[in-house]
Amino acid sequence: MEGPFQMSTPAANRATPRRADAVRNRQLVLEATKTLLAEPATTVTVEAIARRAGVGAGTVVRSFGNKEALIDAAVADLLEPLVQRGRSALSEASSEAAIRGFLHDVIVFQSAHHVMGERLEDLDLPATTAQRAALARAGHDLITRARDDGVIRTDIDATVVTVLIGEVTYAIARSASSALSESYLTVLMDGLRPRR
Repeated sequence: MEGPFQMSTPAANRATPRRADAVRNRQLVLEATKTLLAEPATTVTVEAIARRAGVGAGTVVRSFGNKEALIDAAVADLLEPLVQRGRSALSEASSEAAIRGFLHDVIVFQSAHHVMGERLEDLDLPATTAQRAALARAGHDLITRARDDGVIRTDIDATVVTVLIGEVTYAIARSASSALSESYLTVLMDGLRPRR
């Protein structure tokens, strides 16, 4: 419709690519942050993130506000598929297969990202904290279901079992090769079976 207040087409076209660029740059910055967090002995600074992403430091700050908010968004994004995996495991037919598969995925994740955990200490990370809580809930629900089905022993308190599994999977992830992780997981599951 023609009229005095109609927006010209060229101005509208100029706005669209900038928005697309902003979305693309945000994703580049997130991926660069994830990569740097996983690299041992790498200092994670706004400048290092910008270099890795191929953008300016100002772009990093405009997209996320500060480095802590960026790290929070990156780690929460990394955790999201694992949280979803835990939730979807609850609908699997076999509670034993569900918890074993979930624990395997947790070990794989921790093996790939254990360096990151040390970098997150003393940071205020609300999105990451929420994702960790969601992951813990999914794990607890899987353990409860397995206990109810007689797959996991009930002579050990459920909270203790949750902590035990968390500590053991973390230790396996840090020390075991991928070839050994399945064997460790088998021993863990065997130890959690009810005594006959």
